[in-house]
Amino acid sequence: MKKREITAFQKIVYEHYCRHGRVLPWRRTKNPYRILVSEVMLQQTQVARVIPKYRVFLKTFPTVRVLAGATLADVLRAWQGLGHNRRGKFLHEAAKMITHDFGGTFPKSAEGIEKLPGIGHYTARAIPTFAHDSPEVFIETNIRTAYLHHFFKNKASVSDTEILPYIKETLDRGNPREWYWALMDYGSVLKKQSGNQNRRSAHYAKQSKFDGSNRQLRGLILKGVLLEKSITAPALAKKIKKPTLIVREVADTLVHEGLLKKTGGRYTC
Repeated sequence: MKKREITAFQKIVYEHYCRHGRVLPWRRTKNPYRILVSEVMLQQTQVARVIPKYRVFLKTFPTVRVLAGATLADVLRAWQGLGHNRRGKFLHEAAKMITHDFGGTFPKSAEGIEKLPGIGHYTARAIPTFAHDSPEVFIETNIRTAYLHHFFKNKASVSDTEILPYIKETLDRGNPREWYWALMDYGSVLKKQSGNQNRRSAHYAKQSKFDGSNRQLRGLILKGVLLEKSITAPALAKKIKKPTLIVREVADTLVHEGLLKKTGGRYTC
């Protein structure tokens, strides 16, 4: 890319950020634990839903050691309303690994963070960027939107490997933390103004309908067990008004994934 192209793109992004930058609670901290909590919560969940849950979660589990010492049931109760409960389980396991394996010291490098349960390429690089202002190269949905809109206008099935070199070249290495905030805010607005550019991504997959889905049933079952603390499949099926056979099958899957326990025909967490 030519320098003037880089400068022009950065100018557009920063000018938008100066006028419309979002004030978000996880942008007020450089604590890697708090940033980890926000990043895990924001996976597949809208910002407006995350903000109140983030605040309550951190009041309940203010440090990584407190979270590590909590029961999975307590963590999942605090997670209710966010969906995708495995994220809460992975976050709990990550806190335990940091506490027990790393002596309570949060890893600073992307490679170290990526060793934590449930942490992928993006989150492992977003955390050191937002916590330590490290100039990492990464992509997520809003960042992808910004680059598709500006550099791949008439192209379909664009892979992230094609976009990443543009992200690397346009990265403001003197201010990576704020640059990525600006990119995310810009991409978020572009989605509202120009539609979902990510449909032109090679990685795009339309999310299935939630009502009546297996995801919804998993959430109902887990919520029912958390409320009752110990319950049989027939009683749980009656409570959530679903067939016993299906409830037992899904509940057993949750047991296999480590989200529930089963003893003598009763499910607990």
